[in-house]
Amino acid sequence: MSKSTHITVDVQWGDCDPADIVFFPNFSRWMDAASQSFFIQCGVPRWRELENTRGIVGTPLLEINTKFYVPATYGDRIEVHTAVQEWRARVFIQHHRVLRAGTLLCEGRETRAFVQRIDGRLKSIPVPEDIKALCT
Repeated sequence: MSKSTHITVDVQWGDCDPADIVFFPNFSRWMDAASQSFFIQCGVPRWRELENTRGIVGTPLLEINTKFYVPATYGDRIEVHTAVQEWRARVFIQHHRVLRAGTLLCEGRETRAFVQRIDGRLKSIPVPEDIKALCT
C-alpha cells in the first residue's frame, strides 16, 4: 500500500472562469504539483538532485483521467490527497482526490514513468526499488 500525502490550495479568482467556477485545467495543475509533493513528502530528493546524482529527470505524465463531481470557486480552500494506486515495472499510477471540507470535488488518475536522458531523448526506466520503498 502506498503512503498518502496531501497539499492545500487556496483557490484564487484567477483560477476561475467567467461563471466563477474553477477552470478545469487548474485541477490538472494542482494534481501535478501534488504528484511532485508526494515524492518529496515521502523523502525522495527533488528532481534536480536526482538528475545530478542518478540521471533521473522526473516522472512525466503519460496519461490522465479526471472525473468531476462538485465545482469549486475562488475563496475555497481545497486539499489534493495523493497516493500511488499501482506500481508496475516501468510506470506507476497515482490517484488524486480533491476535497473541500470533506466533500469530494474530483478524482484524477495519472500514469507516469521515471525517465532519464539517454542519447538526448527522455527514456523510461524501471521504477527504482529504493524510491518505491520510500513511498510504500
